[in-house]
Amino acid sequence: ARAFSVPLQRPADCGPERYFDASRLACGPCGAHQRQSAGGSSCVCQPGYRMVSNNGGSSIVCEKCPENMNGVTQDGWNCITCPKGLTSEGKCKCLNNEILVERSIDGILLHEALCLHCNGSEPSFSAPDVSGNRCVKCEQTFINVSKSCDCSSPNILTGGLCFSARESLPPKGVATVRFGQLGITLTSEWFLKNLQSSASACWLYSNLTACQALGNMCVMNMNSLSSSTTDACGLFQYIYINTARLGIAHSIAFWRHNLPWLYYGDQPGLASQVLEANHFPTIFSFKGTDKDVKLRFLAASFDAAGNFLKWQNLEGGILQLCPDTQTKLNAAYTFGTTYQQSCKISISKILLDFPNPIFYDLFLEYNGDNGQQYLWAIPVLNLNLQYSEMFVNQGSNMNNWLLTRRFFLVDTLSGRENDLGKLPRVIRVASKIAISVRLVSQTQRGAIYPPLITIAYTDVLVQNPETQSVMVSFSVNYEMNQSEAQIQTDITLGVFGGLAVLWSLLKTAGWKRRTGSSIIDLQTIFKFLLFYAGDLANVFFIITVGTGIYWLVFFKAQQFVSVFLPLPSQEESFVTYVACAFSLKALQFLQLLVSQLTVDIFFIDWERPKGKVLKAVEGGGVIKSATVPVSIWRTYFIANEWNEIQTVRKINPLFQVLAVLFFLEVVGFSNLALMDSSSSLTRSSESYIAPWSRILRFGVSAALWLAIAFLQIIFFSVFYERFVEDKIRQFIDLCCMSNISVFLLSHSCFGYYIHGRSVHGLADTNMEEMNMNLKREAENLCSQRGLLPNTEGQTFQISISRRMRLHYDRIHETLTRKHGPARLLDSSANTFEQSTRAYNTMNKFLGSFIDHVHKEMDYIVKDKLMLERILNMEFMEPIEKSIFYNDEAESFSDVLYYGNETTLLIFDFLFFSIVDLASQSFVLAAILTYLQQEIFRFIRNKLGQKNLASKTLVDERFLI
Repeated sequence: ARAFSVPLQRPADCGPERYFDASRLACGPCGAHQRQSAGGSSCVCQPGYRMVSNNGGSSIVCEKCPENMNGVTQDGWNCITCPKGLTSEGKCKCLNNEILVERSIDGILLHEALCLHCNGSEPSFSAPDVSGNRCVKCEQTFINVSKSCDCSSPNILTGGLCFSARESLPPKGVATVRFGQLGITLTSEWFLKNLQSSASACWLYSNLTACQALGNMCVMNMNSLSSSTTDACGLFQYIYINTARLGIAHSIAFWRHNLPWLYYGDQPGLASQVLEANHFPTIFSFKGTDKDVKLRFLAASFDAAGNFLKWQNLEGGILQLCPDTQTKLNAAYTFGTTYQQSCKISISKILLDFPNPIFYDLFLEYNGDNGQQYLWAIPVLNLNLQYSEMFVNQGSNMNNWLLTRRFFLVDTLSGRENDLGKLPRVIRVASKIAISVRLVSQTQRGAIYPPLITIAYTDVLVQNPETQSVMVSFSVNYEMNQSEAQIQTDITLGVFGGLAVLWSLLKTAGWKRRTGSSIIDLQTIFKFLLFYAGDLANVFFIITVGTGIYWLVFFKAQQFVSVFLPLPSQEESFVTYVACAFSLKALQFLQLLVSQLTVDIFFIDWERPKGKVLKAVEGGGVIKSATVPVSIWRTYFIANEWNEIQTVRKINPLFQVLAVLFFLEVVGFSNLALMDSSSSLTRSSESYIAPWSRILRFGVSAALWLAIAFLQIIFFSVFYERFVEDKIRQFIDLCCMSNISVFLLSHSCFGYYIHGRSVHGLADTNMEEMNMNLKREAENLCSQRGLLPNTEGQTFQISISRRMRLHYDRIHETLTRKHGPARLLDSSANTFEQSTRAYNTMNKFLGSFIDHVHKEMDYIVKDKLMLERILNMEFMEPIEKSIFYNDEAESFSDVLYYGNETTLLIFDFLFFSIVDLASQSFVLAAILTYLQQEIFRFIRNKLGQKNLASKTLVDERFLI
């Protein structure tokens, strides 16, 4: 590595007799009678020596001048006699009011240099120019004050101008600049040279350039309003107040003749009048032949010295510090398109691109009724404004804002303390620029208030420009008063929330009736809260979906602009509503899952033994006759079918997620969620892509999710389940063919009954007889399948009496006793035998109950009242007899996924939306939603299978 290393040497390291050789990046010796040049990269002759040849670097030849020629010409090539002495470099010098002449008018070198006096008296009034080579007319203020080019005492010389001591001058200015973020106050070299002269020239002569320069220095001082100091803004205010006699420009009270327009005034409440008293005289529309979608901003630009530069259109990125393509930069001024741009810029680039500040007065161009073009002044809200005492701690209330006019992007001038050619100590950068366009309330024709530009500056202490950087942003926001929409939302939430309370109370009352309890206890209150959580989740869901679709339709489809999207800060309440909806719906979903996993279920086998068989008795060698056992395989078969339909849904969840993702990402519906006025589904890769609106993302995904779900439900209910496969109806048919009924209890005294008793008397038969039975049933040669004679009703909602429930529990206790202490088990039989005996007892009891054997626990069959169906509750309490309600809707699916599709659909969508709002990614939301569906489906299947095995005594090994 050492073979390729070189020593580090800088020009400052070379010393006075060596120079820095750029070809070798090292110091080299100068020749005889030579020294290092001012730049350090070459050699020059020592004083008293002239150059004979110069090929750069050390390749120069120096020759000593004769004794009678003690000086060297300005170019260093000739010797010359200097009558008035030499400079430190060995060249001729003259007095202040003289110019140096080394050659005659035809270019012949003089033997002796001449120092010619510039005639400063009338009528010449001449003085040496900056280079000291020619006489030029001196500054007019010298002539006006002293009738000469001399500004001697008692006259006042400041900033290259001469003022008479007899004139009334402005107060002595303070040439300091306060950088509040850094806590630094420094004396600005620019202010020191130009502040007093600009103020005096503006005050005495109404000099336009001087007044503009004074205004610029006030802007560089952040429009300070401190009345205790005479800084740039103090001098400007002094002149503004004392020049009322000059009148105003363009009938604008704040714009004094000859002065720049810096302030709107400091009266409380003035800002709201400026921003809201008048409408901008242009109608904006998104569509149609008269669409006007461009904001034509125009800026008058000035340099720091107060010279007008030009009118500049903002298109092209004049105010955007971040680099980008021309198309994307111009998109900032497309009406209705929210624009956001931010980046980090190095200080070295800022110093290179902005050597001097440019000041802007911003206007918005529009066409008058007579075709004349007009300009509307755009107010500026400077967040760094140094308030006077009356503005301290006034908050963000618009009435307390102090609006200004002029602004700049980068100030690298006021932070220079000494030499203006060196790096500034501090620079000030417009790190945040935001243009706000506000819609007129209740407008239907696209009327807006005058835009407002908000600027925040960042003070940067320059230490190492190459490594330092600053974050800058530029945005254009469109906003409207959302208070009315918020009030309407709150009213809707209040009304629907109240209705949800009433609905939850009805549900709680129905639940109390179904549990057979009339006591209001903690369990009742807890159940009410669970019901209310689910109903309130539906309320939040309805409000958020309605809000999202409302903004989607009315913003994207409007022709004349009547609404603007809520700003990200205004979307927080909406996001809160979505989060509340998801949290409450998740609570409801978990409660639903728990209730389904604890349901009581039993399969009633109606099959009877076909006869008797001879059977050997164990240990005795005796053969006895015994009844033919009934096959358990039909029960296992029905249990498996029930296990399979536990998570069957009315839609295909995977297709739902994929279809929504397809329309969002492939078809391009996601582009409707961009905060722009376009309703196109495609965007060019070269065009600017507006930021996402969370409300629109929710609205687009909600519309697609609900539309696709609705189409799926229509397809499955109208076509698929009718012509292909209806698993719920097929399960009922299978129960009937298997001669097995299903007895379900979702509550203590409420449940469902599927009557599966075969009309053929038996189902455990061969294929030939089974086909014969089916043929007889198809030809109506047997009775109907219904519980009641000559009816088809096989499904019922059942409300059982308390006595029936107690008897059921006594038998069921023996089914679950195997999980209890060993001392409670029957010592005369093992667990399996006891469970088998309990199963047979329960099967016999429920069968006899259905056959009306137990008169003290009988039941009646009736139809539900219309109001009972609507409220999903029972008015009649089963005190002596249980009640079987005819149920053509097959509502036993309420204990399955199938009967709770609405809850599942809303939960899945809210989960999808929460992930999307958090990640801004439809793809991630779709993936996680599908994984969530599969996880809960797995849990529901596994735990439901265990519950089925424990409640029906079907061995879990046979549930596949």
